[in-house]
Amino acid sequence: MSEDPVNRRPLKIPNAGWIRRLATFLARGGVTPNQVSFIGVTFAVLGASSLGLSGLISGAPRVALLIVAAISIQLRMLCGLLDAMVAVELGKGKPSGAIWHELPDRFADFLLLAGAGYGAITANFVMGPAVGWLAAVLAVIAAYVRELGRGEGLAPDFSGPLAKPQRMALLTLAVIASCFDGLWTKRGVTLMVGVGAIAILTAVTIGVRVLHLARALKNRPTEKP
Repeated sequence: MSEDPVNRRPLKIPNAGWIRRLATFLARGGVTPNQVSFIGVTFAVLGASSLGLSGLISGAPRVALLIVAAISIQLRMLCGLLDAMVAVELGKGKPSGAIWHELPDRFADFLLLAGAGYGAITANFVMGPAVGWLAAVLAVIAAYVRELGRGEGLAPDFSGPLAKPQRMALLTLAVIASCFDGLWTKRGVTLMVGVGAIAILTAVTIGVRVLHLARALKNRPTEKP
């Protein structure tokens, strides 16, 4: 990640002393922000694979895969926090860091949401994968709109009901709740509902950001010739 804090998502982490200590430990050990980003993608691949495989099996093995997926999602988010803290707060950023922070995030979002769609196929929802891919594409578009604003010289817009942290939190909750599907519904139904909600709320987020961008561009003073 770049050392420029302008494009950083505001970090609101209560009692985050242990995260700061971990970031300091990694920085002093020579770990770079780019390496942390790569590890985050590795966790995303593990989580996405676990979600996809959970759609093919049932019983205790499925629950185990869902637990692995939930943990992987949270470890991926932790890597995103450590990436930012090591790069900006501990001065380990590099000029190319912005690439290795932003691109891994997009790949991670895409993989996890698409994987969740395949995990929902166990409920005989033939549209499960399609909804997963839709949520994945919308997540990328939401990030694109934010970067579109930055390309126009505006501050990055992290607004909306379902920015990345909220999106991953909702996915984690859906995955955990899916472990108990047998208590109230068929396998995969909870995950399908969760991914569908993510797709809808991410679409709303895109709309909010587009409106903010249009308003900001409209109100921006024009340069006199």
